[in-house]
Amino acid sequence: MPVHDDRLLFEFLILEGAQAGLSWSTILNKRDNYRRAFDNFDAPGKLPVTTPARSKNSWPTRELSEIG
Repeated sequence: MPVHDDRLLFEFLILEGAQAGLSWSTILNKRDNYRRAFDNFDAPGKLPVTTPARSKNSWPTRELSEIG
């Protein structure tokens, strides 16, 4: 079934990227931590633009090392 919800698609994208080289059970066990780190995957208008002059982004709200 196709998914059209931007928040859910963004969550899938992040989790898929995090899964590379890890088991899905590991990623899914940390899913709640990813949701907290990425502000419940509420991305529209919040994605950071990384430039050499701007190394500190306001989003995600937590360090990725806090994911667990």
